[in-house]
Amino acid sequence: MSAFRRPAWWSVLLTVAGALLFVRLGVWQLHRAAEKEALLRRYATAATAPLQDFDRVAQSPPASAYPRVRVHGRYLAGRVYLLDNPRHDALGGVEVYAPVELDGHAPLLLADLGFLRGNGTDATPQVPPLPTGPEQLQGLYVPPPGVALEMGGDALARQQAYPKKTIYLDLGQVSHDLGRPIYPRVLALDPDPASIYERKRTPDFSSMPPSRHRAYAFQWFTFALAAVVIFLVLHRKRRPRPRSS
Repeated sequence: MSAFRRPAWWSVLLTVAGALLFVRLGVWQLHRAAEKEALLRRYATAATAPLQDFDRVAQSPPASAYPRVRVHGRYLAGRVYLLDNPRHDALGGVEVYAPVELDGHAPLLLADLGFLRGNGTDATPQVPPLPTGPEQLQGLYVPPPGVALEMGGDALARQQAYPKKTIYLDLGQVSHDLGRPIYPRVLALDPDPASIYERKRTPDFSSMPPSRHRAYAFQWFTFALAAVVIFLVLHRKRRPRPRSS
């Protein structure tokens, strides 16, 4: 004799759907943790890798690697782009980008100079003038910062004076603004103790590290188990109470 009552079809459907949803969310969190750990390993490997020939990776960089390259050229006079407070902290600040005209190359290369910390007000940090002479630059050839929901259209086109400020960095819009082709990645310059720019060349996962994704995965798997347990408890047959004499 079975210890459980025959459940209604809708209760089975709801339990299965809920458990599968929780399991799927848990697996997704595990995948996110693995992706972030792989990204951190790529940056760690790239930071100590030997320099590569920029021409070999310029237009078709490897999708799963961030080459370390050295280039020669000049900053485009007066052209600076500010990514507004990418760290989203209380002090604010901007990530500073400047196009570089490379020797013997038609496209421009956008260089990530680093982060200028704010002072907790709405004032934009003062960006020092760009060097005017020939420069030898080296760093990681990395994808530009991700573009989320682009609201409000092309903010660069609406601004007349430089530096131009934006809440996301779209290389297509930068290229249109400069009227020149631009390489598909940016040059994240190597850290320099003498520079006023902060150059932390690893993704900032402090708000959501891989360990937190795993904790959320455990939570979702627990919800899936709880859904099954609740289903079984609700459909367990109750033993009849003995009659009192």
